[in-house]
Amino acid sequence: MLTNSSVVTHQDGPTIVALGGGHGLATTLRAARYYAQSITGIVSVGDDGGSSGRLRAEFGVTPPGDLRRCLSALADDTTLLARSLEHRFEDGTLNGHPIGNLLLIGLAFAADDLQAAIDEVGRLVGAAGRVFPASEVPVTLIADSDQGTLAGQVTIERATGIGNLRFDPLNAPSPAEAIKAVSEAEQIVIGPGSLYTSVLACALMPDIRAALAETTAQRVFVANVANEKGDARGFGLREHVEALIDHGLVVDVVLAGDATADAQLEIPGLPPIVTADVAGEDGWSHDPSKLGAILGQLFDQNR
Repeated sequence: MLTNSSVVTHQDGPTIVALGGGHGLATTLRAARYYAQSITGIVSVGDDGGSSGRLRAEFGVTPPGDLRRCLSALADDTTLLARSLEHRFEDGTLNGHPIGNLLLIGLAFAADDLQAAIDEVGRLVGAAGRVFPASEVPVTLIADSDQGTLAGQVTIERATGIGNLRFDPLNAPSPAEAIKAVSEAEQIVIGPGSLYTSVLACALMPDIRAALAETTAQRVFVANVANEKGDARGFGLREHVEALIDHGLVVDVVLAGDATADAQLEIPGLPPIVTADVAGEDGWSHDPSKLGAILGQLFDQNR
């Protein structure tokens, strides 16, 4: 497996934007480094658990955790700082906080500008692309469920029967540069990740959803390798794609792993589904090199 330092962007590759959050978006960004010329990650910022939730509650800041993961995915890991972003303190008042979270929040306070902090960390770690939050302010996720209306990422992740995802504030703006990146992209990759609390939590931001509707880029939805965990537990491939459509998102092609596609290759009313071996050794996540190879092929076939 290639390291981050040995995976470089390709001058003849596409300009891509990846949307989502958590480990799934970080994996897509690593995959993009195998074939893309220009890479932009746009990250959901509705997290209210773990270190991010603690920092958000204490300081009222945009949760930094998924931003940090994406910077790590794009970083040159030959540098000490890049290798240290994911290091977590294990005791004391900082117990559970990764260095990268504290660095991002500290720089954001010092500059009074979160995007400046993200860009500076990206510069320091030699990031192979740019990272933007999906909204300029922290948002709270709200959804309907079997238990009624729920608020907060952690609460929604633990519930069943999720639908009608929305935000508070309702019309939180997205960074103008992020929207510009979507409008200029040649390929947009949505997912993988937790359907409601990562994927839709990013793609449904009003400015992003509008840009996705207008883009001429190839829009690829990357389905999860396995769906037994998280807010869409029990969902099959069809239910995932239908949830996108129900929330007003249109994609041009769905990329599914062999194990999740089953017999759902031709479903009336749904976009084309391409299957491939993209699973990592753990059986739950994607292998970045496999994913990058297939995404590159999908782009080439669409030229």
